Amino acid sequence: MINKIASSVAEALKDVKDGSTVLIGGFGTAGIPAELIDGLIEQGAKDLTVVNNNAGNADYGLAALLKAGRVRKIICSFPRQVDSYVFDELYRSGKLELELVPQGNLAERIRAAGAGIGAFFCPTAYGTELAKGKETREIGGKHYVLEYPIHGDVALIKAEAGDRWGNLVYRMSARNFGPVMATAAKHTVATVHAIRELGELDPEAVVTPGIYVSKIVKIARVATQAGGFKKAA
Repeated sequence: MINKIASSVAEALKDVKDGSTVLIGGFGTAGIPAELIDGLIEQGAKDLTVVNNNAGNADYGLAALLKAGRVRKIICSFPRQVDSYVFDELYRSGKLELELVPQGNLAERIRAAGAGIGAFFCPTAYGTELAKGKETREIGGKHYVLEYPIHGDVALIKAEAGDRWGNLVYRMSARNFGPVMATAAKHTVATVHAIRELGELDPEAVVTPGIYVSKIVKIARVATQAGGFKKAA
């Protein structure tokens, strides 16, 4: 019997290894799998390469993972924000490597990994510092930059509901990078607020089929207040 429900975050993350590339869903603070990030800190894996839309906010969530010294490199589109002081300190002191990727390229490089695409040409960043050292080509009178997929050893994502086969549905903007990251990783862990019986999820609403999901963990729903603090809903 296929049953991908983990009894705890710790169980779901027990096999994450040092040096892993970890894809973490979320767009700003929307859809961040905070419980999985906290669990990863407790689990202890280090020397990680993290892929996310940004580099964390304040000192919670992804920023807490950076602050714990577990991340060697971050690949993201928006590393600096008004409250990105953890990233700023680590980067300026040479303790954190940064690969800056335009957001559209980031999504497409992750999607390419899941689709089995070896590389692709994209016009974004041609003629800028972000194209330095990369192969370029003129196609149809336009200039393009060769980009490579971003594969993950692990993807940590947040969904709204799932079943024991791992099928997932999302809630509004919490969906963001989750679906493509699930396809691009060898091992995907998702948090859900509800576990449904097989057949209860509308097949037309399933965004991430269970074939892409390794473990799901049910978590309590919390309300986020201003400043990032949480309270029970």
